[in-house]
Formats: sequence, C-alpha cells, structure tokens
Amino acid sequence: MADIKKVGVLGCGLMGSGIAQIAAQAGYETIVREVEQSMIDRGFGGIQKSLGRFVEKGTLTAEQRDASVARLKGTTKLEELADCDIIIEAIVENIDIKKEAYGILDKICKKETIFSSNTSSLTITELSMATTRPKQFVGLHFFNPVPLMKLVEVVRTILTSDEAFNRTFEFARSLGKEPVAARDNSGFIVNRLLVPYLLDAIRALEEGVGSIEDIDKAMKLGCGYPMGPFTLLDFVGLDTTYYITQIMFEEYREKRFAAPPLLRKMVLAGRYGKKSGAGFYDHSGSAPVAMDKKG
Repeated sequence: MADIKKVGVLGCGLMGSGIAQIAAQAGYETIVREVEQSMIDRGFGGIQKSLGRFVEKGTLTAEQRDASVARLKGTTKLEELADCDIIIEAIVENIDIKKEAYGILDKICKKETIFSSNTSSLTITELSMATTRPKQFVGLHFFNPVPLMKLVEVVRTILTSDEAFNRTFEFARSLGKEPVAARDNSGFIVNRLLVPYLLDAIRALEEGVGSIEDIDKAMKLGCGYPMGPFTLLDFVGLDTTYYITQIMFEEYREKRFAAPPLLRKMVLAGRYGKKSGAGFYDHSGSAPVAMDKKG
C-alpha cells in the first residue's frame, strides 16, 4: 500500500474539526465533509481560532498557521473524499447514520483507502460490516480537545489486517500523538476504566459518602487527577455519559456499567452539564456552584 498523503475527515464538529486541524498541521492535504456549508464554516472558524492561539503562545509561526489552513478544504459532497488514503469518521454517535455513510464511501473510494472511526463506544467490527473492506477498517479514537490531548486509541478488530493497523498506528504517531493499541471491546481502554469510576462517584453521592465538592477534591488531591469526577462529568456531558453507559451495559451486562438512577433523572431533567448551564454544578455564574449547596 502507498503512503498516506491525503486525509478525509467525515464531520466538522468539535472532534472532526480538531482532527482536521492536526492532520493539516502535520502536513497532510485534508478534506472535510459536512452536510451543510454553514457547519463547515463554523468548524473552520474554530480551527482558525485554535491555530491563532498557538501563534499567540509562540508554539506555531504565522507561516505555519497559513500553510496549515491552505492544506484544508471543506465540502458537502462525499464524492470528493474518493481519492483519500485514509478517512476518519467523526459524525453523530448513531450507528445507522455511520453505517450509511460508510456504505456510500465504500463504493466510491479507491480500494486501498483505510476507513476509521472516532467512535468512543460503538464496536468497530459492526461498523466495518457496512463495507467490503473490514480488513482495512480500524478505530481511531481521539480525545477532546484534539489539538491538545496527546492520546489516540488505535483499535483493531479480529478482521483488521496487520498492514492496515500498522499504517494507521504510524499515521497517528505522525500527527504528533501518542497512540496505544486497543482491542475492539466497547469502551476500548480509557472508557472501559473511566466510565465505571464516574458511575461509582455518582453512586457514592447517592449514598451520602460525601458532597459533590468533597468527592471532587478528594480525587484531585488524593489521587492526583486533574479534575474530580463531577467536574469531568459536567465537561463530558451527562447525556453523552448516559448514552455511553447504555451501549456498554448492553455489551457487558455488568452493574458497574449501568447508569445510576440519579444520572438518568438528571438527563431527563435536561441537566446535561456545562453545555446546558447545569449538571452537578450550576455553570450560570462566574464560577461553578455545586448543586447540593444550592437551596
């Protein structure tokens, strides 16, 4: 197989735009597909701001920023991804929508193209079954914010070829990331360990083990975590976490992956975390206030 030179990114939201940015920064010609031009414009605007911050910090020159932008192209047509060497899908976490996109790309992309998904919880094997190239299908799970987070989980299925996996692993390294190899189990490495921890924190709160602030402080100062579990839950999104728990519980059928009643009630109440203004903390003011401190 030829070297990877052209990168296709499916989706220009928070993750997709971040992936496109680092691919362009690493010197790859990068084309990003979204369903509407307005979404491309919004995503590319975010890339410009992100690159601008790197220039302000002195970690990127103005010339490098301009060169990165010049390597980026947006499109609303899947057909324009046909000659990409690798495609990274970062669209809505809906398996039917993902499989539909892969099915179309499978028919129009050159036979050497590697397909990958940025999914954090869906099984790569099931996604690969929407194509005729499961040997060239891998998981490529980046972390938010993509330009800053060093880790990438490179996920192989029982069908992924050594060649496709190794090429993707080296590609991830070429982006300036630290790749780790993971098997195609729901949650891969990070969420497999992280989700039960977050759910246990909610159960501890339900059982009166400690307050929101004290549990957060205990895990920060006692374990050296950069943020406590409730701060992290609000950042990730309680609705996102709840959705992931449903997928993981469906696969493993173990209590540690089951959503506690409090999480479900908060999602039903529309308290999704920072993005909705309230989760375990009220984010409406200048500083977050723990909900169990409010009257």
